[in-house]
Amino acid sequence: MKAEIHEIQRFRNQYHVFQDRFEGGDVLARMLDPAYQDQDVMVLAIPSGGVPVGIRISEHLRAPLDLIIVRKLQMPGNPEAGFGAMTQEGSVFLNERLLTHFDIPEPDIEAETRRVRQELNRRNNAFRKGKPFPDLSDKRVILVDDGLASGFTMLASIHMVEKRRAREIVIAVPTAPRRTIDQMQDAVHHIYCPNIREVHSFAVAEAYEHWYDLDEQEVKSLLSNYEG
Repeated sequence: MKAEIHEIQRFRNQYHVFQDRFEGGDVLARMLDPAYQDQDVMVLAIPSGGVPVGIRISEHLRAPLDLIIVRKLQMPGNPEAGFGAMTQEGSVFLNERLLTHFDIPEPDIEAETRRVRQELNRRNNAFRKGKPFPDLSDKRVILVDDGLASGFTMLASIHMVEKRRAREIVIAVPTAPRRTIDQMQDAVHHIYCPNIREVHSFAVAEAYEHWYDLDEQEVKSLLSNYEG
């Protein structure tokens, strides 16, 4: 399997392409339509930043929306950087190259894993009210975030979806570095990313005019309004 990459050429290597996450979702929704306008599609958003993007895609495609709870494993002393990711079910994906480079001690890895496991359970209860994960068998699943950096949270999400026998797995993100897109190609069927950047230093925030971290209450409010 080698994913087909869908981008918008005029957005290649551009900065501040989208006003906000909602506009990023609107652009992706138009790219996905009409190929994903059918009853077998499920949109799974990664909170927090993927929620507004996923809502716009779900509304446009008239496809059900749920959340997939995964979390970055944070570098000691640097919460913005991660050395891997973990799924709500406990599967761990480590960036071995980075762990070796920074010589992170095993006790630090274990402590962060324990912390994130508790946080994942808490977020599942807060955002999804602890409900069972949806049946994805024979579904076309669109995994959504506000962007990719290293891609480990997305890889963790792909793992969860694969275990549930989805028929097709699609990544839909407004922005990502080319190197991460290339690393994802063997893991999914299609990648939709309008703003691909071929840069050494990459930040998701640089794709947006207005960017801030969504807090938990904002995510709950977005989900409440969507469900209402």
